[in-house]
Amino acid sequence: MILGISSYTYPWAVGIPGYIPEHPMTETGLVRKASELSVGLIQLADNLPLHQMNHDRLDQLCREATMNGIRLEAGARGMTEEHLHRYIMLAEKIGSPLLRFVIDDQDKFRPGSDEILSIIRNAMNDLSSRNITLALENYERMEAFEFAQIIKKLDSGFVGICLDTINSLGAFEGTETVVERLAPYTVNLHIKDARIFRTAHRLGYMVEGTPAGEGMLPLRRILERLTTRCKSAVLEQWVPPERKIEETIMKEDAWARKSIRNLKIYFP
Repeated sequence: MILGISSYTYPWAVGIPGYIPEHPMTETGLVRKASELSVGLIQLADNLPLHQMNHDRLDQLCREATMNGIRLEAGARGMTEEHLHRYIMLAEKIGSPLLRFVIDDQDKFRPGSDEILSIIRNAMNDLSSRNITLALENYERMEAFEFAQIIKKLDSGFVGICLDTINSLGAFEGTETVVERLAPYTVNLHIKDARIFRTAHRLGYMVEGTPAGEGMLPLRRILERLTTRCKSAVLEQWVPPERKIEETIMKEDAWARKSIRNLKIYFP
């Protein structure tokens, strides 16, 4: 399993709506970060969308990655039939063997299970002919068993799960439950660490990101549950903001460096 970083390792540096830095991180900047951190993979997710890059920019990305010995993985959000087809073609162009997808696009697109199955079945020939594996990422709208049912019904080696270690807390599901249900189908792992603590008034809990290896994530147990289908693990971060965006970006970078150092124990 190869360890890498994502455009969601640096969401503040890439830019969040309402918090756009003066000089946002680009895809080539992400390649340089991977080289500095001595990891062999970057995953370009929906916050740094490939479909908004022209051919010259994509070609430059591929050249930079090749020069630095970095493998590329594609990611997207909003799995309409048209958008899925577009990203299969983009994954092929950048040499990505995996296509990570968040099914929903906020409130614009929220398909039911039957529509999801239909969309993926219609794309199956494209996936298999190009040897690209579609990885559906768990998130807060759907419970883990729903994702598992979709994978079982499709019954294809070209469709699996992108297992995010924290996302399903929004569906009131703990990491152990999610891993138990989705580990057999996992082809890509998103490593997010966090701590959960009581609010000051004691009437509730807060979930707050931490550097990987410094929160409550039982990473060793998770890795032991994964099968050989899982070929890549990607660091993502929920970094609490500082007073200024520049300070937040510096904190985010420090966390990334600390996290990768901690994770390399598990990924020699």
